[in-house]
Amino acid sequence: MAAGAASGGSATTDTYKESRFWLLLPAWVVLGIFVLAPVMMMLIYSFLTKEFRGGVIWELSFAAYDQFFCDRGLFGDEPCTIEWTYIQIFWRSIWQAGAATLLSLAIGFPTAYFIATRPESQRPLWVFLITIPYWVNLLIRTVSMKFLLRDQGPLNDALIGIGLLDSPLHIVNTNFAVQLGLFYSYLPFMVLPIYAAVERYNFALSEAAADLYATKWTTLRRILLPAVKPGVIAGCILVFVPSMGSFLAPDLLGGAKNFMIGSLIEEQFKGNAGNWPFGAAASMILLTMVLIILLIFARQQAKAEKEA
Repeated sequence: MAAGAASGGSATTDTYKESRFWLLLPAWVVLGIFVLAPVMMMLIYSFLTKEFRGGVIWELSFAAYDQFFCDRGLFGDEPCTIEWTYIQIFWRSIWQAGAATLLSLAIGFPTAYFIATRPESQRPLWVFLITIPYWVNLLIRTVSMKFLLRDQGPLNDALIGIGLLDSPLHIVNTNFAVQLGLFYSYLPFMVLPIYAAVERYNFALSEAAADLYATKWTTLRRILLPAVKPGVIAGCILVFVPSMGSFLAPDLLGGAKNFMIGSLIEEQFKGNAGNWPFGAAASMILLTMVLIILLIFARQQAKAEKEA
């Protein structure tokens, strides 16, 4: 290695260059079977014809996408007008997921910073306390939250008991309940990436900023946040993407008035009355939207790195 460095060559070598393909083959097989194959199946199903009793008929059709974007009247023979119903469901899903992401960031960033600044011997305990509730199945946790928030639940009983309320708060079947459900479901996905980024942060930079009379707000905005930005972006993506497709929180906590795209897709594959091609088309539209958002994040990140 010393000889390579002295002659101007690279000091590192690719030891596994010749066997790289075979080492990566198991990973590619797993990704192909469990990721690519289901996506391709949904893509194919979205262009097939609905079978009356559920399932599909193997006849090419664009009816599923037409149903999503076009309103052709009761009998389906009128000119295409924009179908706002499903667009509104998508918009509701976007802003619900966005609000859940912002709420998770507002709570998750201080939490991650607190954990990362504890003595090293205490950090595993705090991470354990953050993750232990998520050892329980998501369905059980969501049902438990519904029990907690209902009109005759422990929360309202406690508030009425101490005299803060005269009548129970109607939380279940509201947008607020859905927000709480999404926030509770995905908060660790925000905390853990930010914690990992803050843990690697060099706090000597903050001390140097303080020596130069920078305020705490200036240090946070100009030094800490840019340094941990990759962790913040990763956390936002990990919360936003599953929140977009969530159906447990909207179904159990939001009711029919707070339908989200995940609930719409789930309904199309449930029982014999479902519309599999329409559910597949909605899935592909959701996947396309998520990919566009991720590409925007990636381009912004690449642009920021070039400017830096």
